[in-house]
Amino acid sequence: MGIADRYKSAEGAFSRSAIRRDVLIGVGALFVLYLVWPFYAVPTGSRGVITQFGRIIGIEPEGLAVLPPWRKLALFSIRAETASIDNAEGATSDTQPVHVNLTVRYSIATDKVGEVYEKYSHNGDLSSYVQTATQEIFKVVTAQYTAPDLIAQRAKVSADINSALRTKLAIYGAQVINIDMRNFAFQDSYMKAINSKVEQEQLRLAAENKLKTVESEQKQKVAIAEAEANARRAEADGEAYANLKLASAQAEALRVQNAALAQSKEVLELRRIEVERIKAEKWNGALPTAIFAGAPVPFMNVGNATK
Repeated sequence: MGIADRYKSAEGAFSRSAIRRDVLIGVGALFVLYLVWPFYAVPTGSRGVITQFGRIIGIEPEGLAVLPPWRKLALFSIRAETASIDNAEGATSDTQPVHVNLTVRYSIATDKVGEVYEKYSHNGDLSSYVQTATQEIFKVVTAQYTAPDLIAQRAKVSADINSALRTKLAIYGAQVINIDMRNFAFQDSYMKAINSKVEQEQLRLAAENKLKTVESEQKQKVAIAEAEANARRAEADGEAYANLKLASAQAEALRVQNAALAQSKEVLELRRIEVERIKAEKWNGALPTAIFAGAPVPFMNVGNATK
């Protein structure tokens, strides 16, 4: 091999060595940059927990965070989380077992992120704590109600559970968003008894309503009969009053006539003479062809009258 070939071979080896060196330097630079990279992003719905040698020194809000290499940032979710409690068990004050399915929606209070990260969870998941607390609260609340009240006042029961659970979960830095209760049920035997009681109550109410209807109808009939009787009585009173007035008027007329006659008997005689005069003027001179027994004969007393 000539000198030129040897030179070219050495030059190629040097070139390859330089490339390897550059690659190693680049990789090393990237690794160092990774270790000392100061820029971090905290996404929406999260907080950045800043630690220094394992100790929490701050909480970073959403957005860009710039940290020195000796500090670390861990993402902590403050979004709403869900904890399900299936077939939660409790007992009423009258010792009736009760079961329910509960779903609790909660989130970590923003001012409790550091405390929760340090004591309970590094990512904001407190479902195990929420499940245990909810089961405990459900037992405490249901023990304050009888079984009928638990059914009749379900909204109040839910409000009591919500209030007690808020207080309980505040210990863990969580805040309750809402509680959903499903499949609220007692033992089959008790539910059958409840259904039977409801049916009996419905029958009783139906009977009472029917009785009220009958009573109302009877009252209406009585009112109508009383109104008709009052109308007839008023009509009779009116007729009696009218007859009384008529009789009073007739009696008054007779009294006046009698008084007038008593005061002047000549008035009656003058009327009789007037009647006889009218008869005489109308007589045609012919005697009646038939005279009934006891009937007066016209003008048979004329002689007497002239005498």
